[in-house]
Amino acid sequence: MTITNECSIAPGEPVFEPRKSRKNNPEKTRENILQEAIVEFVQQGLSGARVDAIAERTHTSKRMIYYYFGSKEQLYVEVLEKIYGDIRHIESRLNLAELGPREAIRRLVEFTFDHLDLHGDFVRIVSIENIHNAEYVKQSGVIRAMKDNVLHTLDEILERGVKQGLFRPGLDSLDVHLLISSFCFYRVSNRHTFGEIFQVDLPDETVKQRHREMICESVLRYLQA
Repeated sequence: MTITNECSIAPGEPVFEPRKSRKNNPEKTRENILQEAIVEFVQQGLSGARVDAIAERTHTSKRMIYYYFGSKEQLYVEVLEKIYGDIRHIESRLNLAELGPREAIRRLVEFTFDHLDLHGDFVRIVSIENIHNAEYVKQSGVIRAMKDNVLHTLDEILERGVKQGLFRPGLDSLDVHLLISSFCFYRVSNRHTFGEIFQVDLPDETVKQRHREMICESVLRYLQA
């Protein structure tokens, strides 16, 4: 007498594993919403951005977005905090204190140039916020606190440079930061109008590398003793 196991699987029959319960990941959900909100604000601006569109992109609901962020305006503030936080976070990992003063400045300039060139969304949203007269930046103590990191880093580099006779005394870290940021930002924010008027292809790799070297040399010559 042959005993058949009713639970046996016939050859070639697919094996189905028990379904695992899906766990919510609030941090991942918030991050996904922030990423898609960046796209929406870049494309539509603050006024034209729609929470419905962000919800559709993230396969969630308006109610969920409001649960995490409270309002479209608060979501916009947190987008600003994220994009500023990203650049400050990477800056903190450049190990500038381990480099000589001139090398540290060059690395900081090159990083700023490359980051803004690769992250046009940052430039676009900052431009939008300037249209709003920094109304939402004013609401964020987080963003204002970030300035201390970059200025402290520059102060330390400039101080070392002065002590070693490489940089002239009396330099203001805020002025140096503005000098670096202005060129790197402008060539991205105005690439379309500037490029059309002067018939120059700013994204062209040869042009880009020439400008990258130009801003490095300009900053270093401004600083030199």
